[in-house]
Amino acid sequence: MEMKNFASFLWCVLLILQSSLGSHGQEIYAKTSRNDPNNVVKPKQHRDDPTLSVFFKVNDLYLGKKMPIYFATNDKSNRAYLLSQQEVDSIPFSSKKLPYLLKFFSISNTSPQAEAMKTTLNLCEHKPKEDEFKFCVTSLESMLNMTREIFGLVKPKVLTTKIFNSNHTLFQWYTFVEKPVEIYNLSKMVACHAKAYPYLVYYCHGQKGHLTNRVFKIALGGENGERVEAVAICHMDTSTWDPEHVAFRVLGGRPGGFPVCHFLPADNLVWVASS
Repeated sequence: MEMKNFASFLWCVLLILQSSLGSHGQEIYAKTSRNDPNNVVKPKQHRDDPTLSVFFKVNDLYLGKKMPIYFATNDKSNRAYLLSQQEVDSIPFSSKKLPYLLKFFSISNTSPQAEAMKTTLNLCEHKPKEDEFKFCVTSLESMLNMTREIFGLVKPKVLTTKIFNSNHTLFQWYTFVEKPVEIYNLSKMVACHAKAYPYLVYYCHGQKGHLTNRVFKIALGGENGERVEAVAICHMDTSTWDPEHVAFRVLGGRPGGFPVCHFLPADNLVWVASS
């Protein structure tokens, strides 16, 4: 694919996401993206917390399955956007510069927003394990460069969870109204999670070499008639996960005991190589 055409395609994808979804705004600041599977939540935080109803097991993937699911909404009044590279270059993106950044964005250093910014910056600066890659995307240009570096000449496609209801219900029972469809040809995959920050920042990660993840598209029907085209990732090898990982607190079990699946929020992206 010519890079000019691909840049136009990527721009259209992100415009659609930002115009219809935005970011979690104050909600994402407060919860610091707890739908991210890399996030570890302490015991007292997950009890009776509906936002953690995103995890399930592989044997739940069948037509007619019913389960309660939380799909985060987006506050359009607090919408965040990917900046241009020129704008990003003028603003430091470093935990060492956090005091300056808090003043720059007029955020109190004792606020939940400040703590969320600190968490995002530390996550972006944390070194990846030997078998994985990770990076943060802070501009449209960096998203384009990421896809070029990961997928090379292969045309990638992006998958997102789509909610077809302007009056969305955050938490309700859903039914799998169609047989889940697995996305094949996953020679490469990159998952990007929207993180808490004054402007839109994506934390992207994936595994090197042999993939141990499976991706599914799942058509859901809510008890109020709402329709969702959801994207879910199943992590087939959890042997290296933290025993305190929130998924084990929700589903039970231990690292390596079984694959863990989870739905993606509507402002997350999954990039895969197209056939």
